[in-house]
Amino acid sequence: MHRFANPNRFLKLAAQVLPWSAAATVALTAIGLYGALLASPPDYQQGEAVRIMYVHVPAAWMALFIYTVLAAASGVALVWRHPLADLVAQAAAPIGAAFTFLALATGSLWGKPMWGAWWVWDARLTSVLVLFFLYLGHIALSRAFDDPARGAKAAAVLALVGLVNVPIIHFSVVWWNTLHQSASVFRLGGPTIDPAMLWPLLVMALGFTCYFVTVLLLRVRGEIAARRLRILRIGRARERVASGLVPGA
Repeated sequence: MHRFANPNRFLKLAAQVLPWSAAATVALTAIGLYGALLASPPDYQQGEAVRIMYVHVPAAWMALFIYTVLAAASGVALVWRHPLADLVAQAAAPIGAAFTFLALATGSLWGKPMWGAWWVWDARLTSVLVLFFLYLGHIALSRAFDDPARGAKAAAVLALVGLVNVPIIHFSVVWWNTLHQSASVFRLGGPTIDPAMLWPLLVMALGFTCYFVTVLLLRVRGEIAARRLRILRIGRARERVASGLVPGA
């Protein structure tokens, strides 16, 4: 992976991947929404409210997946100091925060007709809320220092410490007595959800994944351009100081 740490190689790869990932995002999301809203049947217990699942569940999956990517990039940045690892972590954090907020919001909408309350201090819900705060903490820490390197290092440490929350979220329905239903898709005995509901759910998850890849590449590409622009401005400022056009400090 060292060869992709070079910004120029990354930009070339991003230019090749972006059109495909963007097209896949549109196509998969459109197919998934068709299946979720029109092709799939209502649930025999939840009725039409089950259609919230097709956004809520993939958003929750993405919240965990993106945080894992964030922590992995943070670890690479701390250990091997890849020049793009910090950029990937910083670019992924707002996307993950958005998916986590979407999971919490849709979960609240789903919980009201199912549980009779917008929010309960359930083990799964509480741990996902902690995940949302971890994302916000990472974003805040990365911007809290005048020296970007110090901010990136502090945010990377927080990301690695917070990684312990990912298995807690995943196994919370097993470890504690919780209102949240147990896993019905990724389980040892196979999915328990009806195939007519399963395929739109998986297609939506793929669409969300392609969206994440697309936005991540765009954000990293923009950050590379912004950093190059800052370097040019600093270089020109130093040249002006050296030439005597601007008084030095």
